[in-house]
Amino acid sequence: MKFTYRHTLWACYMGYITQAIAVNLAPILFIIFQTQYSISLEQLGALVSINFGVQIVSDVIATKYVDKIGYRPALLAAAALGVIGLTMLSILPNVMDNAFLALILANVVYAWGSGLIEVLISPVVESLPGDAKASAMSLLHAFYCWGFLLVVGVSTLALHFFGRDIWTYLPIAWAIVPLICFFMFLKVPLNKIPSEDTDTPIRNLLKNKAFFLAMLLMICSGSTEQTMSQWSSLFAELGLGVPKVVGDLLGMSVFALFMGIGRTLFGLYGERVNLRKTLRLSAGLAIVCYGIAVFIHSPYLSLAGVALCGFAVALMWPGTLSLSAARFPLGGTAMFGILAICGDIGCAIGPGLVGYVSEAAQRNNWLMEYAARLGLGIEQMGLKVGLLVGIIFPIAMLIVLFLQKDGKTAKARESAAPVSNS
Repeated sequence: MKFTYRHTLWACYMGYITQAIAVNLAPILFIIFQTQYSISLEQLGALVSINFGVQIVSDVIATKYVDKIGYRPALLAAAALGVIGLTMLSILPNVMDNAFLALILANVVYAWGSGLIEVLISPVVESLPGDAKASAMSLLHAFYCWGFLLVVGVSTLALHFFGRDIWTYLPIAWAIVPLICFFMFLKVPLNKIPSEDTDTPIRNLLKNKAFFLAMLLMICSGSTEQTMSQWSSLFAELGLGVPKVVGDLLGMSVFALFMGIGRTLFGLYGERVNLRKTLRLSAGLAIVCYGIAVFIHSPYLSLAGVALCGFAVALMWPGTLSLSAARFPLGGTAMFGILAICGDIGCAIGPGLVGYVSEAAQRNNWLMEYAARLGLGIEQMGLKVGLLVGIIFPIAMLIVLFLQKDGKTAKARESAAPVSNS
């Protein structure tokens, strides 16, 4: 069988599904870890922090050394780490005396692979032949959403219908995805990617005001997306009073569905619209969605705001990457690595800030009295206050998008066919 660049693109899609598995599978199993292995809520929170922390470290190291190692070996390592880490997640907690340490070890391995995927896949897609690069980037990131949706939907339903005892089979089953990815990257062709000898030096990027604004956009993008994503299931459970399985499906799954729809639509028709204006509209819509979730007292309308927010954030991460690739066509691995680091920082900051503020709000007597007058529960009011603070991220993103000035090259590429050479 002769492999073409189309197979390369599909391998990249599989890579992003692998990343969705690495980020979203363990949280679905948290309640099982808590009851079966006596893992505390603080330890579960630490697992989330470790996941994103390892990804950031992986981003940094990949940015510095991937050009020396080579893209194909690095891609194979990313897929292999996904397979090994998920297998460890299935086996180690039942064979080690310290189950928490077992979970940490597995988490570190597959999170490292996920961080590599984040740095490597985008420049590979940008290097492939074709003109509609912004659309291709959006469609690539749509596969993270579809992977997210599959992981949450299939895993939640499997646990519901077959019982929690089957959880150890889930990581093994999902490890098939990075395994397929590994064998695809063995064979698919890779186009030439700017190396450290030809791309823009990191120090030059960091001195550029336009790139600094792009870094801020990535932080805001990651925060806006993950803040609503991570809290959506709990929001659904508190607002509607539904069981966890329904909360997961109405919260995380619906959010992922709308995000996937948004990225797929732009992937198919994105060359017809102006990317920067669309990002401004996205940030504005996200502000509205956060406002609906916070201020509308109807549980179903609030949940509709959560779902629509998935559509609003769909273009933020891939769109920012495409804008940056247009502005810095020789940015190479360094550019994508730095932006991935900023995105992961945003992913860690946003949900954490909402959790901290929500907890503090529940200890405020005035807020709790106000919640009682509105007929809201303590946790529900606390989460609404937390999400109100989270609205600063889409607001900041909108401000930065208006502060950005189009360079001549970038402006030309953002016309009818946005970032066509990004």
